[in-house]
Amino acid sequence: MKLRKSNVRLLALSAFYALYLVIGASIFSAIEGPKERDLVKELRDLRIQFLEQNKCITDRQLEQLIEVIVRATNKGVSATKNVTMSEPNWTFGQAIFFSGTVLTTIGYGRVAPLSDAGKGFCILYALIGIPLTLIMFSAVVERLMIPTKIFLYFLFRKLGHLYKVFHIQVLHLVIMIAIVLVFFFVVPAGIYAALEPTWNFLDAFYYCFISMTTIGLGDYIPGDNPDQNLRALYKVGTTVYLFLGLLVMMLVLAVLYDIPELNLGFHFYLRSDGQDEERTTLRSSMDGAGGPKYSKQVDDDQHPQPVVPPPRPPFTKEDTTIQSTQ
Repeated sequence: MKLRKSNVRLLALSAFYALYLVIGASIFSAIEGPKERDLVKELRDLRIQFLEQNKCITDRQLEQLIEVIVRATNKGVSATKNVTMSEPNWTFGQAIFFSGTVLTTIGYGRVAPLSDAGKGFCILYALIGIPLTLIMFSAVVERLMIPTKIFLYFLFRKLGHLYKVFHIQVLHLVIMIAIVLVFFFVVPAGIYAALEPTWNFLDAFYYCFISMTTIGLGDYIPGDNPDQNLRALYKVGTTVYLFLGLLVMMLVLAVLYDIPELNLGFHFYLRSDGQDEERTTLRSSMDGAGGPKYSKQVDDDQHPQPVVPPPRPPFTKEDTTIQSTQ
């Protein structure tokens, strides 16, 4: 039995993906392993030192206290500064931030429902809200593609006589990526680095990247400092940033998928079997008042498009009068 070409390519992709996974695991293990061992040693030494200085506390009592503190910290409650925070985690502004991370599937995990009722409602809320978010984002991106296309056609008019369609589309994509990189990664990273006392620029940029890609590890979250002023407002502003950022990320992906030559995933689909690769040409046509227009044509001689007759104009009042007279 002969394998389809797409299946062969898929098997090769799967093997490369497994290799990529192993390479990533090896590198992370080599980088983070020594750091973890140093931290474990530091904690052990600190624990021994604490027990030696406080003979009235047993190792078991200390262990129980640490377990309680760790569980509370994992649920977003800090035990530092006598368990005091400027604002609790479940104010309305904080809840807006949590709801946004649920609907966008970022899900940092630092703050999570504490009660069974909250966990059950979170499941129901996500089941309805995540598809609703995808529908809304898709509709907004469709509208954002209109000015994006206008800019692309502007590049066609200015550069169409010098470069191929593919090259202009790549230039358009690079410009879009540069705009997103500056205004949704670099600038926000600078703002977060200035607002968060323990973050440097790399930490802030790392947070922006982890959030915009919806990885959401949760190791860096804005406003988690117990002394943060206007914490709820800060969280709402971060929520707005997350929604806008994810919208422009989807827009960039839409621009990328609009370039057939860069849509590599097509070669692994079943429908790619037996199909010739698309050939694109740039055609310039003149109309009466609009000047040159450029469109992307796909050569497909085997499947000509049917000719659709122009729509029949509606009857006018004169037509109705003539028909009644006859």
